[in-house]
Amino acid sequence: QVQLVESGGGLVQAGGSLSLSCAASGRTFSNYAMGWFRQAPGKERQFVASVSKNGGRKYYADSVKGRFTISRDNAKNTVYLQMNSLKPEETAVYYCAADRDGLARVSLDIDYWGQGTQVTVSS
Repeated sequence: QVQLVESGGGLVQAGGSLSLSCAASGRTFSNYAMGWFRQAPGKERQFVASVSKNGGRKYYADSVKGRFTISRDNAKNTVYLQMNSLKPEETAVYYCAADRDGLARVSLDIDYWGQGTQVTVSS
């Protein structure tokens, strides 16, 4: 079992920045690819970014490339998402995800989810 706890959400104006963190506990953190997904009201959960087990490979949704940065610190069992130039349409609950066998890019492959943190971008 892996427990994931997100933090860092909040309210920000359009064009602003937020940094999310996800602290993991339980099984060996470095055995999991880690990802961030988001879900807006009435919409499906969508992939945002992911990072491989050793941090060597990173993947981003096209909509966030160049603005968001994912990173992980295996010594601290934590994954981060730095979000810059935020847009109102990116208002959503952001979820941390752990994937034992894949790249944490597909929601159906996710083994563990955090409880989510609200990000609200005002116009």
